Amino acid sequence: MNLCIVGTGYVGLVTAACFAEMGNNVHCVDINPAVINKLQEGIIPIYEPGLEQIVVRNRDDGRLNFTTNLAEGLKDALFVFNCVGTPPKDDGSSDLSYVYQVAADIGDLIEDYLIVINKSTVPVGTADEVRRIISGKLQARGMKIDFDVVSNPEFLKEGDAVNDFMKPDRVVVGSDNIRTAKLMEALYAPFARSRDKLITMDIRSAEMTKYAANCMLAAKISFINEIANICEKVGADVNDIRRGIGADHRIGYHFIYPGIGYGGSCFPKDVKALISTAKAQDYNPELLESVDLVNNRQKLRLAGKIVAHFDSQPNLNNKCIAVWGLAFKANTDDIRESPSIAMIETLKAKGFKIRAYDPEAGENARALFENQSGIQIVDDQYETLEGADALAIVTEWNQFRNPDFTKIKKQLKAPVIFDGRNLYSSSLMFDLGYTYFSIGR
Repeated sequence: MNLCIVGTGYVGLVTAACFAEMGNNVHCVDINPAVINKLQEGIIPIYEPGLEQIVVRNRDDGRLNFTTNLAEGLKDALFVFNCVGTPPKDDGSSDLSYVYQVAADIGDLIEDYLIVINKSTVPVGTADEVRRIISGKLQARGMKIDFDVVSNPEFLKEGDAVNDFMKPDRVVVGSDNIRTAKLMEALYAPFARSRDKLITMDIRSAEMTKYAANCMLAAKISFINEIANICEKVGADVNDIRRGIGADHRIGYHFIYPGIGYGGSCFPKDVKALISTAKAQDYNPELLESVDLVNNRQKLRLAGKIVAHFDSQPNLNNKCIAVWGLAFKANTDDIRESPSIAMIETLKAKGFKIRAYDPEAGENARALFENQSGIQIVDDQYETLEGADALAIVTEWNQFRNPDFTKIKKQLKAPVIFDGRNLYSSSLMFDLGYTYFSIGR
C-alpha cells in the first residue's frame, strides 16, 4: 500500500520505518529540511534500538522516502498518518496547532479518496475538528472529495518502540465507517499473524483509550512510589511488598517498580492533558491530580535524601555529586521531564556541583545545561567519580547494574551511594562498606 507519514519525530519515524519493513511504499514528510536531509543520508535524529537499521535498509531498498513536500507525499497515497507533536500548554492542555495545520494542508492538497489517520496522542473530539477543517478547505476549493478520519493511537514504549510496533499487544482503530475499518485491518494484517489484534470502536472512544492507558500506567507508578515512601516511615521493604502484591494476577508486576518517578514525553503530558479535558467538562479528576502530584514530589525524593545527608556538613558549595543517568529511562536519549534533570537542577540550586554521565543522553544534557557553571557532562561513567562526595544512580541502564564497586569506592571521597532505582542489594552494600540510600527500604 502507499502511505504518507507526516512528522518524523519519535512516533512518525518508527511508524514509517515499520510499515516500510512490511513492504509498503512510504513517504515521510517533515517541514524541517535539515532533518529530512539527515534522514536521506541515513542519519537518525533520535536514539531508539533497532530503528536505524530498519530506516537505512528500507531507504536503500526504495520503500522509504523522505521529503519536505506534502503534495509529493500524498501522491497515490491511500493513507496519511498525522504524527506531528502535541506539546503541552502552560495550563496542561495539548497544543493541537500542528495537528490542525496538517489537516488544513491536506484539505488544500487532497485530490482523491484519502484516509486521514490521527496517530498523535490527541484529546477527545480532535478527529471531529480535523474533519471540519478538511471539509472547510474542500468547500473553499469548490471540490467534493470523499475522505475519512480515523483515530489510531500509538502504544509505543521508548526504548522498545520497534518491537512494540512489529509485535503489538493490540491495534486500536476508531472509525465510523465499516469500509475504512476493513482497510485499516488489511494495512495492519502483517503485524497480527498469530492472532487478531485489531480492536475497532468509535472515534472518541479510541481517542480516550490512549489517555486511559497512559494514565493507568502512571497511576501504578505513583502508587508504588507512595507505598515506598510509607515503607521508609514504618520500616518495611518495598521490594518485598512488590513481590507480595505482584503475585496477584489482578495487579501483576509491570509498572510497580519503586523509584524516583516517571518522565518522558508521554506520561507527564498525557496525565495533565486528561486532567485538563476533565476540568473543561466540569469534572474534577481527583485521582489523576494525585497521580501527578505524587510524581512531581517523587522526582525530588533522591535530591531530598542527598541534601539531608550533607546538610550537617559545612561548605555545601564544595560538594560534588556524581550522577549516573540523565535520560528519563534506559534505552533512550530522551531527557524530557527526566527525574534526573529535576534532581540536578534542585541540587545545583542548593550549591552542589554535578558531574554526570549517560550512555546516550549526554549530548542532549550538554545542550540543556550549556554555559551553566557547576554542571559537567562527561563521556565515561567512572570519570564522574573522581573526587566526588557521593554517587547518585538515577537511570536504570544495564551497565549500572553490576559496576566495579571496588573502583567506585576508591575514586569517591567517601563510599556513599544514593540509589534512585533500587539496583543494588542493601545487604551487599553494607558488607562492602558503603553508606547506602535507596527508595522504600
